[in-house]
Amino acid sequence: VYRGRLHPITRVTKEILEIFQHLGFQSFTGPEIETEYYNFQALNFPPDHPARDIQDSFHLEGEYLLRTQTSPVQIRVMERYPPPVRMISPGRCFRRDTPDATHLPMFHQIEGLAVDENIRFTDLKGVLEEFVHAFFGEDVKMRFTPSYFPFTEPSAEVSISCIICAGKGCRTCSFTGWLEILGAGMVHPNVLKVVGCDPEKYTGFAFGMGIERITMLKFGINDIRLLYEN
Repeated sequence: VYRGRLHPITRVTKEILEIFQHLGFQSFTGPEIETEYYNFQALNFPPDHPARDIQDSFHLEGEYLLRTQTSPVQIRVMERYPPPVRMISPGRCFRRDTPDATHLPMFHQIEGLAVDENIRFTDLKGVLEEFVHAFFGEDVKMRFTPSYFPFTEPSAEVSISCIICAGKGCRTCSFTGWLEILGAGMVHPNVLKVVGCDPEKYTGFAFGMGIERITMLKFGINDIRLLYEN
């Protein structure tokens, strides 16, 4: 007799949500069919911004498209609720990527946001350290390297010490000892202004990760397509 089990994506999503809910984050979801405004403009992507090129999506009639990230949920929540806000938004996203070992045109993301008075980069680092240690283990190290995202400033890529070789260097980490797992940064003042939040009074941090990437690391899967094949 074969017994049904939760898909690895579902299992990892539930585990990530439980960790952040324990840290005081509330879960929200939003529409997969979005408008240009919520998917790009409100997130500091003007119409001619070159960063749109790497998030080319499936466009529908008029201003509608399949969302390229779950960040639009953050805008919708901030429009509805005044600070303090601590939220996490899981869901499916879509980009016109050619399927290969690390890319699919449909994937899952989880993004987090915290907005309040006196939120600092050190708060972001502390929250992500709690997540990394709860999910990957207390011995795993974490590092930030400078990056760029239109909706955060400053921005960073967050990596963990390779869980396969314990940071010594192997094929999985390209012999660097580090694995990139997510992007993060301080919420850009322009994003706060869009939702009527005074950037002189409030600050915030945001982060986002691909659930497939985390799942592949957790279960030692070397090809993303295996997650969706029978």
